[in-house]
Amino acid sequence: MSLFKNVRKTGLAMATLFAVVTIFAAPEAFAAGDAKKGEAIYQKRCWWCHGKKGAADGPATTFLIPPPRDFTLGMYKYKSSDPKVEIPRDEDLFKVITNGMPGTGMPAWNDILTEQDRWDVVAYVKSLTDMFGKTANPPQIDVSKKIKSSAESIELGKKAFQTAKCFECHGQVGKGDLTKKLKEDSGIRVWPRNLTKPWTFRGGYTAEDIFARVSNGIPNTPMPSFAADTTSSGKLSVEDRWHVVNYVMSLAEPTSKTVDGQTVVKGFQRDVMPKDENDAVWNETASTAYFLAPQIIQPERFFTPANDLIKVKALYNDKEIAFLLEWDDRTKSIPGDPTAELIAWDTISPDQVAIQTPVVIPSGSEKPYFGHGDAAHPVAMMAWNSGTTTAPAAGMTMIYSGSGKRTPGDAAAAGFTSSGTYKDGTWKVMMKRKLVTANKDKDTQFEVGRFIPIAFANWDGSNGEKGSKHTMTSWAWLLLQPPTGKEVYLVPLLVLVLLAGGQLAAAAYLKKNRK
Repeated sequence: MSLFKNVRKTGLAMATLFAVVTIFAAPEAFAAGDAKKGEAIYQKRCWWCHGKKGAADGPATTFLIPPPRDFTLGMYKYKSSDPKVEIPRDEDLFKVITNGMPGTGMPAWNDILTEQDRWDVVAYVKSLTDMFGKTANPPQIDVSKKIKSSAESIELGKKAFQTAKCFECHGQVGKGDLTKKLKEDSGIRVWPRNLTKPWTFRGGYTAEDIFARVSNGIPNTPMPSFAADTTSSGKLSVEDRWHVVNYVMSLAEPTSKTVDGQTVVKGFQRDVMPKDENDAVWNETASTAYFLAPQIIQPERFFTPANDLIKVKALYNDKEIAFLLEWDDRTKSIPGDPTAELIAWDTISPDQVAIQTPVVIPSGSEKPYFGHGDAAHPVAMMAWNSGTTTAPAAGMTMIYSGSGKRTPGDAAAAGFTSSGTYKDGTWKVMMKRKLVTANKDKDTQFEVGRFIPIAFANWDGSNGEKGSKHTMTSWAWLLLQPPTGKEVYLVPLLVLVLLAGGQLAAAAYLKKNRK
């Protein structure tokens, strides 16, 4: 019996040891991937962008900014290997294949390719260049001196952020409002990352990911390595790099992220309407965030957007409705301004934003055609642009009865006003108009309690966006929340009184019957 127990204990110990070894050894086992199998997967899934031989010359290349990676050069932007090592780790390649790269044409393949498939692709990609040779998988960057985030660390990171002049590209508050034009070594335009939106970081956004970026930089881009044993020449010590990591992670703005299922702009009733986009009342108003997609429906199609999200708030009273539109923009695009024109890529136009609603609110599920309506279902447009050095910012109203079929709206009759402010990489624009106008056939009549289709469009003038070259949302909804009546408070109070009275009566009855 004791022999059986010993055998059982030994068996359990061996099984546990095997499981532990399997868990920790699995990445290395998969990392050995089959290049031949990986080639078959690559030729089916990847060549459209990266090219048949991996030279970034696939048919989709001309539509992608940034362009696909040229595997024949063996130069990779995102690596977690030691700063002294040029090549990335196998795990870095696997991570990109698995998760994709936000804001690029590189999708995540984890829901299509098995883990083994992805390691096979890693093996094939490595075979397309002699950069890896027979070098063993390099060690990971040392993260053993990681500093836990704290108020003190964040403050030290903020100071190090200034010392290293990170603000020149990423802006004073991390919104990416750069002070100079940036491009890769190949001449391709690049935009600095908006640090308040970590989910857009292409190399990942864990503390270790960010530490690797700060330490290694991003090769062939303006993002340098800040690795150094001591602070000198803009470099940062290990401690300061961890402080910068904690500071960067503290900048995240959760409200600047879309939320699945939240597609309704809720308009709240308020007796006194905001005077402008900076009115404190907006700080008390909830916003809804929408993803901005490039316009690829009508010529001239657009494939290389810079702005990716817009936040919307709405307030109303018995006479007016006001919208606050807020979006992060790395450049204040004012044609004629020397600084703005220096940063702009090629031509510059004013920044713009627009709101689209149906002239007639549909009673069913049918909405006007998304691209500016049609003759039977026109749409109303409220728009604003940032102006030039010779023409001030201005707003306008328009009526569209199809793409390119535009007539001016009656802004005066609608009581339409607009204003905007740019600060620290963010535009705030308020548009206000009458809730109901006299011309019901040529303007939207905003009704309380009804779901009203609404859509938004945005132009980044420093990114060459004008006319049909812009970003936009799909149809969403606007709901002006009905005012809260007295019955909301009286009915629950009445129910409470009745329940209390019933309980007292029941108690009295029971007490009487016991006697």
